[in-house]
Amino acid sequence: MPHRRSILQALGAVSLSSYMVQVMSMGTRPLTPGIRSLKGTVRINGSAAKEGQLVLTGDTIATGKASEVIYVMGNNAYLMREDSQVQFTSEGITSVLRVVTGKVLAVFGPGNKRIDMPTATAGIRGTACYIEATDTQTYFCLCYGTADLSPRADPGQARTVVTRYHDSPFFIGTETSAPLLKAAPVINHRDYELTMLEALVGRQPPFAGKESVSY
Repeated sequence: MPHRRSILQALGAVSLSSYMVQVMSMGTRPLTPGIRSLKGTVRINGSAAKEGQLVLTGDTIATGKASEVIYVMGNNAYLMREDSQVQFTSEGITSVLRVVTGKVLAVFGPGNKRIDMPTATAGIRGTACYIEATDTQTYFCLCYGTADLSPRADPGQARTVVTRYHDSPFFIGTETSAPLLKAAPVINHRDYELTMLEALVGRQPPFAGKESVSY
């Protein structure tokens, strides 16, 4: 099984948490919603979070230094790295993920969804992405799927991005004297992390069964 071999290669190349190993060994059996794994300081609406706790629309979830959290909401799954903060809201039938700051890897099922970032917005449908956000720059990798990506500084530079395998990462800034969507390398996220997140919601990534690449 090529994909299983790629997981074993990842196990030898990096230190995976025992939780990631457990999830990937389960195949595509979905687990229950809520926080599935956490380390360090994780807060929901300012209070300390616990494993199994649900993350709901209207919640703000934040991580501290040397912290990480993995959680499931509906048909979506998230991995937040340290010093990150996101908020979940809705507008009509559209679910909104607001990435205030930090680093987030997410996989999404079908449905009307939007990501709000400091320097851009993304309308998404059945996709996966990795985001690193600061006040002045957003890194956005559409790992696979489709996104309508719009820079806040100039919506006229919006474009629809379709990728199959980390094809078009961008740095999205605020300086309008230059193109706002600048080509970027693939950084700081791994195929085995996407595999783990998809397994949490009973799916496989489209690259399943192929040799994966570590970045």
